[in-house]
Amino acid sequence: MSKATEFAGAPEHCPGPESEQAGNASACAGCPNQNVCKTAAKTDTVDLSLIRRQLERVKHQILVLSGKGGVGKSTVSSQLAFFLAESDSDASEPRQVGLLDIDICGPSIPRIMGLVGETVHQSSSGWEPVYVEENLAVMSIGFLLEKESEAVIWRGARKSALIKQFLRDVYWGELEYLVIDTPPGTSDEHLSIVTYLKQVGVTGAVIVTTPQELALCDVRKEINFCKKVGIPILGVIENMSEFVCPKCQTVSQIFAPTTGGAERMCELTQVPFLGRVPLYMPIAQHCDEGRPFVTAQSPQSPAALKLKQIFQEIVRAVEKG
Repeated sequence: MSKATEFAGAPEHCPGPESEQAGNASACAGCPNQNVCKTAAKTDTVDLSLIRRQLERVKHQILVLSGKGGVGKSTVSSQLAFFLAESDSDASEPRQVGLLDIDICGPSIPRIMGLVGETVHQSSSGWEPVYVEENLAVMSIGFLLEKESEAVIWRGARKSALIKQFLRDVYWGELEYLVIDTPPGTSDEHLSIVTYLKQVGVTGAVIVTTPQELALCDVRKEINFCKKVGIPILGVIENMSEFVCPKCQTVSQIFAPTTGGAERMCELTQVPFLGRVPLYMPIAQHCDEGRPFVTAQSPQSPAALKLKQIFQEIVRAVEKG
């Protein structure tokens, strides 16, 4: 079995989630992913054709991943989308960018993007995403909830069905980039998005971590997941790397890199290290208020400059192919 058909936690003779035997083979008995693979294997051919048709209009798809929650993944996803939508000085027209939130149980993208209270509208072309700017569109389950505080208590199959619907029914139009914000871990949502994106191929993944070993343990699993399902890793971002006191300018390491941090992990796992982003209070403030940080009117802070440098490196990696 090729690495492209393996997945995290797979049994030794796993047929792979795209196989006709997925979830039904003898090797699948007792596997925690048995039900989601069985569901994915039965996905209607018409649905896959429609997904392929929609995604063929998207030039690049970037997954933002992290095995650990609370490391700033949604912050990176949102600021990357803001950056891509604004930064393309060589083009006559701005890039068309989409941001898809598949964190079904914890959708924070509507708040970060300043879209709380917005709803999704149906048109003859499908679901219309919500627009921040004319060239920046967003889709999230948060737009389908009556209240922001409403809990989404769903099993894996229902979450996978919504992800399929997002990819099949949302009319993005022509996009240069689709940034996909994912939940932490390597579970149902990740298997679903990988299965569906295989219709057109995944450009790559950006992985976010914090420096301490507790986070790196889970991020190593995310790296292994990407390698097993054949997703190119564009690089790893070490978020909240250090804290600079705004009064005395003392530098402190809130999350101590006891095992060398993300850079050392990248050396050992042979994946690109994109850089470190400091713990900077205005980033959280901008996200809470739904305002862009990386493209703000005065983005000359070290954190903003570092994020821009990292995002430029991601663009170079994508365009290099």
